[in-house]
Amino acid sequence: SNLLLIVVICVNRSLHEPMYMFLCSLFVNELYGSTGLFPLLLLQILSDVHTVSAPLCFLQIFCLYTYANVEFYNLAIMSYDRYLAICYPLQYHTHMTFNKVAKLIVLTWLFPILNIAVMISLNASLQLCGHTVDTLYCNNYSVVKLACFDTTINNIYGLMYTFTVLIGLALLNLFTYVKILKVCFSGSKQTRQKAVSTCTPHLASLLNFSFGCFFEIVQSRFNLSRAPMILRIFLSIYFLTCQPAFNPVLYGLKLTKIRLICKSLLF
Repeated sequence: SNLLLIVVICVNRSLHEPMYMFLCSLFVNELYGSTGLFPLLLLQILSDVHTVSAPLCFLQIFCLYTYANVEFYNLAIMSYDRYLAICYPLQYHTHMTFNKVAKLIVLTWLFPILNIAVMISLNASLQLCGHTVDTLYCNNYSVVKLACFDTTINNIYGLMYTFTVLIGLALLNLFTYVKILKVCFSGSKQTRQKAVSTCTPHLASLLNFSFGCFFEIVQSRFNLSRAPMILRIFLSIYFLTCQPAFNPVLYGLKLTKIRLICKSLLF
């Protein structure tokens, strides 16, 4: 479904608009995140010995963490795009040019990749005293806990980056939606309909992914050994399975242009 929508957006000139370009980036990221989890997970399920080499473990951490970061950045840029489209419709195409869209998409990927690369380089230099990771896949916190020596620098970097990104992007999303709500309450019925039709899938996607990441943080940071195993597995992979399955269905059904083109292709 993600691949279908990527192809639909790329081959149809009528969809070569900023909102759909950001959506295309979002769908590519869903495939990237799923690829970071499922091939290795399937190999582990088929294998009798559940081991993974350190380089492959760090590679998986890099893939999954860049996926989560790119997703948040992408959703924040999309909320900014909707803010410009609804609050400044006449100046929208002046503000959101093709070059600006391209730069925003590149930054959405480049900034998380660089920051996660720094985090991985700090962790890869650690000497590990343990070798058991009690999770379904490799995650940063589980590996750092195995270190023999002090990990203060790693923890400070991780906490600073996490809170800077989460608070910064949360404030951007909050600002854009407060402005959009103001325009909706003071604008015409047509403006409200446009806001609801384009913002509903984005807001639903943002909340779904935020809850998924919250589940994973709770799962990794707190001792849930008393919780049922199936619940722990569900919480740990929610943001990696539900979001990639949820987004294409949500946007494909809700956005009229995409829905009509998909219908014409399929039927």
